[in-house]
Amino acid sequence: MIRMSRTLAVLLLFSMLSVAIHAQTSSGSTSASDKPFVIEYYYKAKWGHADEFLRLFKKNHYPLLKKEIEMGRLTRVGMDQSRYHTTEDGRWDYRVTIVFKNAAVANEAFDEAALQKQLFPDQATFQSEEQRRFEILDAHWDLPIKTVDLEGK
Repeated sequence: MIRMSRTLAVLLLFSMLSVAIHAQTSSGSTSASDKPFVIEYYYKAKWGHADEFLRLFKKNHYPLLKKEIEMGRLTRVGMDQSRYHTTEDGRWDYRVTIVFKNAAVANEAFDEAALQKQLFPDQATFQSEEQRRFEILDAHWDLPIKTVDLEGK
């Protein structure tokens, strides 16, 4: 009975999120296909490994993102680093902000593997370095961003 209740609760939550996402992308005078879709990606490296993470990111992942800008999937990619230290539970080393053309592009299937093979013919090295980039992380989370219109209702 408890397992069934949890399953129903998860299904209900998923349904509510789906409706909310659909409403958010469908509402407003500008269609969702015209609005940029922003996601912030946070990376928390293990102590002493932030510079290594940045080096690997710039070598292997940033060229993929730049190519996606050229292709028109993305409109902007930026990276920020916190200026001061915070508490360990709130610490992050890098925030990568990616602006997708729209929500549909951000959520549609995209063959990133083909792009990786095109840009990095030495796949063994690429895969090894990408594995290392994630091994040195303590945490990584993604946060879709919604702009709040302070002048509107």
